[in-house]
Amino acid sequence: MPISVPIGEFSRLTHLTVKTLRHYHDLGLLVPYSIDDRSGYRRYAVDQVSDALLIGRLRALDMPLPEVRRAVAAATSAERDGVIAEHLDRMERSLDRTRAIVGSLRDLLAAPAVLTVDYRSIPELSAVAITERVERADIEAWCSTTFGTLYTGLFAAGGAPVGPGSALYGEEFFTEAVGTVTAFVPVNPTFGTVTIPGGRYAVALHAGPFTAFDQTYAALGSHVATHGSAATGPIREIYHRSPPDTDDENQFRTEVCWPVAA
Repeated sequence: MPISVPIGEFSRLTHLTVKTLRHYHDLGLLVPYSIDDRSGYRRYAVDQVSDALLIGRLRALDMPLPEVRRAVAAATSAERDGVIAEHLDRMERSLDRTRAIVGSLRDLLAAPAVLTVDYRSIPELSAVAITERVERADIEAWCSTTFGTLYTGLFAAGGAPVGPGSALYGEEFFTEAVGTVTAFVPVNPTFGTVTIPGGRYAVALHAGPFTAFDQTYAALGSHVATHGSAATGPIREIYHRSPPDTDDENQFRTEVCWPVAA
């Protein structure tokens, strides 16, 4: 029979409060070794200490309770370590994003964005496209998946792009944080499935991190509003790879195209 201790003593052993231990019991995350039928007193086995310490560490890292449960219930150490590694990867990505936001905030406070704005007429073109209603918080992952699907399908059919991948963003995408987005790749008419309308645009290049994208939009939109030339229609983004042999050659530069009156 395992050596067991009352909940208060187990609390001292693990630095988890009695309230927390009861909560974990209610969730089925850390179940006491025994519960007295008459008094309801909980006792914990000493060999549960390692699980309790693991739970405490994972919660200190803000791991969601369902994932903590997966880690504790893992059948093997490799499975447990895999769950933990997934969470640490997410934390590192979050930290990178936080650093990028801090950097963009410093840039914002240091000086207003200075933008070069060009005016361009973009002709109607044939394209392969996917249109869906997308939440703004999911747009980066959606674009990655959707453009992957478009290029894979195009190459499988023997086609090739004749221009950079682009996307159209409806007004609700900005006003409601969820709206219609059309991702498309320009192709020869033989392979085209849709026609993307042309138009007249004010165009600015965003070459910095996406955390500063709002500054480019703000500067370009303010320019258009100041010159009284705004027109209805979706905003177009055109995605270009950075030039080869640069520090960020695998990153995108984005032309933001704001519709204007012809």
